[in-house]
Formats: sequence, C-alpha cells, structure tokens
Amino acid sequence: MGNWVVNHWFSVLFLATWLGLNIFLFVHAFQSYEKADKYYYTREILGSALAWARASARCLNFNSMLILLPVCRNLLSFLRGTCSFCSHTLRKQLGHSLTFHKLVAYMICLLTAIHIIAHLFNFEHYSRSRQARDGSLAFVLSTLSHKEKGEDSWLNPLQSPNMTVEYVTLTSIAGLTGLIITVALVLMVTSAMEFIRRSYFEVFWYTHHIFIIYIIGLGIHGIGGLVRGQTEESLNESHPHRCAESFKHWNDQESHCKHPQFEGLPAESWKWILAPGVLYIFERILRFYRSQQKVVITKVVMHPSKVLELQMNKHGFSMEVGQYIFVNCPSISYLEWHPFTLTSAPEEDFFSIHIRAAGDWTENLIRAFEQQPSPIPRIEVDGPFGTVSEDVFQYEVAVLVGAGIGVTPFASILKSIWYKFRHADHNLKTQMAGHAALNFDKATDILTGLKQKTSFGRPMWDNEFSTIANAHPRSVVGVFLCGPQTLAKSLSKRCHQYSSLDPRKVQFYFNKENF
Repeated sequence: MGNWVVNHWFSVLFLATWLGLNIFLFVHAFQSYEKADKYYYTREILGSALAWARASARCLNFNSMLILLPVCRNLLSFLRGTCSFCSHTLRKQLGHSLTFHKLVAYMICLLTAIHIIAHLFNFEHYSRSRQARDGSLAFVLSTLSHKEKGEDSWLNPLQSPNMTVEYVTLTSIAGLTGLIITVALVLMVTSAMEFIRRSYFEVFWYTHHIFIIYIIGLGIHGIGGLVRGQTEESLNESHPHRCAESFKHWNDQESHCKHPQFEGLPAESWKWILAPGVLYIFERILRFYRSQQKVVITKVVMHPSKVLELQMNKHGFSMEVGQYIFVNCPSISYLEWHPFTLTSAPEEDFFSIHIRAAGDWTENLIRAFEQQPSPIPRIEVDGPFGTVSEDVFQYEVAVLVGAGIGVTPFASILKSIWYKFRHADHNLKTQMAGHAALNFDKATDILTGLKQKTSFGRPMWDNEFSTIANAHPRSVVGVFLCGPQTLAKSLSKRCHQYSSLDPRKVQFYFNKENF
C-alpha cells in the first residue's frame, strides 16, 4: 500500500497544482476586470459578464499552452531518458501524459463554454444599451462614434441600433475566429471519443489535426480589440470616479471632464502559445526528418488470425524494450501514421512489429503485403518512443499482463530476457525465468519465438498477487498492463491491496501502456 499512496498523492499533487493555477489565473483576472478603473465604463455596459469572459479567456490561454506538450513524443522520450535514475514515482508520471492531455482538453471545453456564454450576455448588453435611448450612461457610452478628433473613442461595437450580433460576429476578427475555433474544438473532441477512435481511427486522425486551425485562430483571436478599456491618458484627464456622475456635461466649458477615450485590449493568446507552438513545430520537423530515412523490410511473415509481422532495418535505429514506433505506408495514405509496439529485442539485428487487422488502414496494409509477388509497399517509420515498459528491468520482479494484441509490448521484453540469460548478463535483476508453462505441441511461441508459452484463460488475480507477495516478501514488483481500462482498474486495485504499509516490504507498482 505504501508505494500506491506515494504514487497516488504525487498524481493528486500534480493535478492540484494544475487546478490551483487555473483557479489563481481565473480569480486574478476576474478581480482585475471587475475592479480596475480602466474598465469602469466597460462594466457600465456589460456588468460582471466582462470579468467572466476575460477570466475564462485567461485560463483558456493557459490550458492551450499546455495542450500540445503531452503529445510531444520526442520531448517525453527525452525526459524519460534524462530521468533514467529518477524514482519509479517520478518516471511513472510520464506514462500519464495522454490522460493529462485529455484532462486539459476537457478543461478547454468547459472554459470555452463559459467564455461563449459570457460573450452572449455581453452582446445582449451591448444591444440593449445601444437601443435604450433613455439618456443613461450606458446609452451615452454606446453612442460614442468610431472616430472623434482622429481618435478611436467607441466602446460599443454595435455602432447603430440596426446592427445585429450576427453581423458583428461574422465581420469582426474576434467574432469570426471565435466561431471557427469553436467549431474546430467541437469536431476534435467529438471525433476523439473512445468509440470513434477505436472503430474509425482515420476519422479521429484527420479531424484531430484541425488543432492547427484552432491554434492559429486562437493566436489572432484578440487582434481586433473588440473588448475595450479607457486609455491611461484619458484616465488621468477624466477619471471615472470624478466624471462618471457628470456624464451629461462632458466637454462643457464649465466641466473639467471630457469624453473618455478607449482602446482595444492587446492580443494576449499568441504570447501563451508561442513557445509550445515553436516546440511542437520542432517536434514535427524532427519526426519528418526521421520518417524520411530509408527503411528496408528484411522479412514478411503472415501469422494466423490475419496478423502481419514485419522485420525491418533502418540506419541508426536504436531501441529499448517496450518502445513503439509510428508507421506510414504512402501507397495507402500519405498522412496517416499509426502506432505499433516493437516486438523485437534490442539485442537483435532488426526491429519488428506485429499488425492485426483492426480497421481500414491495417486491412489495406495486410492486403498489400499478401499480394505477392507484387513489389513490397514502401514503409516509413518514426521513432522509437518510450513507454512505461522501458522500466521493466528496474524491478526485481515483473508481472506482464497483455490482453489480445496487447501482448505485443511484452514480446520484446521476453525476448530480451532470453538474450540476457543466454549471455549471462549480471546486470539483470528481474526474476521471471523458470516460471514458464508449455501449453501446446509447438516448440516455440508464435509471437515471441520463445519456449516460454503464453498461459490462456482469466487468472485469479487475488491468488496470483498473494503468491507473488509471499514468494517475494521484500521485493519491488512491477505490474505492467497493455489492455482495456476495466482490467487496468482491477490490477491497480490489487497493487494497492497487496502492497505493504511498510516500505521495506513488498511493494507493487502498477504501470499501464498508453498510446
């Protein structure tokens, strides 16, 4: 239980920090727009809807800054490599990158909804104050012309009673880009639903790349300066605390108050997304460069159940156990890249993947390799990239759990163990050898090529964990899963249940593959 508590609270601390920053930015921005004298006259028209819109925008910028970082695969691999001597707890957090990516996306959706609703109220207030004709301060502010003595003095974007919200939305930079990025966000989120992503990966893949439109639109969203505040010079000449109540006498000779002058708020979004945007561009350039390196297919094997094995060579390719690559076949699609776990061992002079028919792209790829003796399709490879399975040899005892094609990450590990024992690698501290069961007449496993055969059937997890805990009372046990979420919950619960409160005794660390 001890390690589970540490991992759990470390994750909680990370999420609490993220949520805390969101709350701080929201409250700080809300108070600024709700209290600042610069926006006194703007609040006279819009009320608190101004602060709600701007506070949500501030947090939107913050989360849009974060959204790309968890999907920078090279950055994560670099961090995993530089943190090779970090504790299990710290390295384990890198395996949650996609989960954090989803959480940030959900937060962006929530903030977008708040931002849109606030602006709907804003436009309603703009429209009412423009049509009021009651001589109120809000009406006077709304009738300030676009140009007065060569300066922009308007505060209400609806410059005539007949101007509609739809017209302003479609003719202003803020309105048009806001509409575009909202549509882009809806398409990205809906296409990323588990059912669509699993069953129609191509739809998810293409639609998710609309993020380019989202990022560009966000960067220029505030350029138009639709929301305005009083200029510093105007504040000094005609401070609202002194002049607001005498608005009917502005510019009178007896009055010391002039018509207030306003300016659009400077665009801020680009400042938030510039650095991660440049980092992501560098990431994509690196991916493109590596994908253009020649890949030589040395062997093609068709296994039962429509599983295709490709053995390949690539200059400078270096891998670790449990890593994965992205594969593209230009003859099928120039743009689609699909992730596959490496099933070869680092000790082998080639790298391999196993591909199961699970969609149009994989079916077309398998069909292309089945059509012999036609030329072998050209394959492009990007990677390898790190996963939690890289840490398997950091544990004294390892438990590998794979469901369906999810066994592929562990083929590399089992092969590597075989090679390490064959070459008497004294650095190997993982105890797994000798626990094999031969279940079929065939000499070797169809996937790993080892005599260590896969035991089929659903294990009794309580018995398995209890046996391991009793056999290794003072060991650190790594539990690795590549499989469905329901199984992940069950194994995570067992790791918590069978870990000792005493950190000197058996500790189970749960690790799940995420692509």
